[in-house]
Amino acid sequence: MSEHAEAPGSGHVVHVARQPIYDRNGVVVADELLFRARATSSGADRSDSHATARVLVAAFTEFGLRDLSGGRDCFVNLTRDFLTGRLPLPFDGTQAVLEVLETTTVDDEVIAGVTALVEHGYTIALDDFVLGGGHEPLLPLASYVKIDLLHASEPEVRAAVAECRRHGHLRLVAERLETPDALRLAFTLGFELFQGDILGRPHVNSTVTLAPARLTRLRMLHALSADDVDMDEVVDLVGGDAALSLRLLRATNNAATGRARTVSSIRDTVVALGLNRIRQWVTLMLVADLTEADPEQLSGVLVRARFAQFLAGAVGLPGDVAYIGGLLSAIADLFDEPADRMLQGLPLDATLVDALTTGRGPLGDVLRTARAYMMPSAEMPPAGTLPAQTSVDTADMAMAYLSAIHSTNTTLAELTADV
Repeated sequence: MSEHAEAPGSGHVVHVARQPIYDRNGVVVADELLFRARATSSGADRSDSHATARVLVAAFTEFGLRDLSGGRDCFVNLTRDFLTGRLPLPFDGTQAVLEVLETTTVDDEVIAGVTALVEHGYTIALDDFVLGGGHEPLLPLASYVKIDLLHASEPEVRAAVAECRRHGHLRLVAERLETPDALRLAFTLGFELFQGDILGRPHVNSTVTLAPARLTRLRMLHALSADDVDMDEVVDLVGGDAALSLRLLRATNNAATGRARTVSSIRDTVVALGLNRIRQWVTLMLVADLTEADPEQLSGVLVRARFAQFLAGAVGLPGDVAYIGGLLSAIADLFDEPADRMLQGLPLDATLVDALTTGRGPLGDVLRTARAYMMPSAEMPPAGTLPAQTSVDTADMAMAYLSAIHSTNTTLAELTADV
């Protein structure tokens, strides 16, 4: 089955494999995140910047790093483009250990890039280290060194360990442990950490995601590259892409952002992340190049959000809060997922969460009305309790719905025309 065949029409299935790393007491202290194109893949299908970008996007904005790793450190393979700064890392160094692949040619540019990463607080690991392989200049910069006990001979392993022990700050990770003999050798040589199939095989985590529209990402990069960034335009662009909004919400709540705050609108999300962080995420999403969702389904999500916004405005409620509520409600319906599960990991205002999960309160009534109007099978809130019903007559509601369709179609047409 192909990768795309796994995805339902409403979204795209994202897979990240997670292999545990143990200490000498058998306690899981970290995980390595690995790219998988399919849930049934037993190994990485590719190890280029595309694969790295997909792992980073999935780990930080689809699953949520806390949920994926349980708060443990995550080891992530990085290619030369990330090490040298050509591609951005849209998170700080508090939660991810950056692995320098053995295939990376270590030259002055890589050394300078890794030095800059360390100076900015990132933790570096050298993957598949072999004495004489050319990665020795990075030993003073690294915190971890991973040594392959499957393909390297015992003399090669001992030589690599001896060289690393000359740098007292390094912690050694025995990787690709597949036999009891290899595990015993690793303990005898004093390795601090252990990883391999004999201890724990990679476990593939999968989730359905609504892929952001590539056109919006391109337009967003253009807007963010201006000398004088128009915040209103950025807010409109984020709000015009359901999946991008959801991802940035999750990124806002990620521990790596260093923030603990709630948001109730797209503008709050943009302000919380900051323009530079958003620019980094959008760039990374372009590299990841996830599959496009069905345009009609995306349009339906945006129409629901805009319709909720118009209804809220008509009854004196904050339109931007209703917009994000309508957006999340529609995404939950699209994935046929309970709202409370959909909201896990999102730093939303308590009033908005209550409206989405219970349907109570004026905002909950507005969101239920928007949903019922667009989904005839949905239950309409009782008459007399709904501000939208008591203050907006049938004709005005129809006009609000048509206005939402017109606004959404205009936005999508403008994006297409610009690109």
